[in-house]
Amino acid sequence: MSVLPARDASLAASWEGLAGVARGCTVCAELAATRTQVVPGSCPEGADVLLVGEAPGAEEDAAGVPFVGRSGRLLDELLAAAGLPRDRVAVANVLKCRPPRNRTPHRSEVEACRPWLQRQVELADPVVLVTLGGTALQWAYGRTARIAALRGQVQRYAGRPLVVTYHPSAAIRYGPRGAPLAALREDLATVAALVRH
Repeated sequence: MSVLPARDASLAASWEGLAGVARGCTVCAELAATRTQVVPGSCPEGADVLLVGEAPGAEEDAAGVPFVGRSGRLLDELLAAAGLPRDRVAVANVLKCRPPRNRTPHRSEVEACRPWLQRQVELADPVVLVTLGGTALQWAYGRTARIAALRGQVQRYAGRPLVVTYHPSAAIRYGPRGAPLAALREDLATVAALVRH
């Protein structure tokens, strides 16, 4: 029996159960043919925050864990500085499979994967949801949503606070004096404050 995200995600009773089923997904033929493995994400028990990124990169595809590459190392540093240890933070991506050559996800792929992430939000039940980058923001608010227009004020998604910020890869791209790094640092401090209240 083939995996159908819309059906199978809604039936998952736990993050681990959902991850197990998602690993068999082949709905996006190109992604299924080129990935090393599905990267469903991680959710430590009692996580207060769910970070949503774009898609696994090469290192994540090899390891099976999100945010383990250069962007992940920067994210870990910024989380620790904000008082949000990674072992208390759930992490997932809009896509569970690495797009070839790390290209931007196609709209059809985002929609095919939507049930997995939607159910992960429900299962993690975080105090705060955080979108990292444009693809994650558009997953939550639609194709016309822009980071510059929505960051800096707490948004709402599925009845919970949502903080919009840049992807760590943007912070790396623009360097240590770039606006994305400063914004990411500031936004994670906002997340930490929301978790404390």
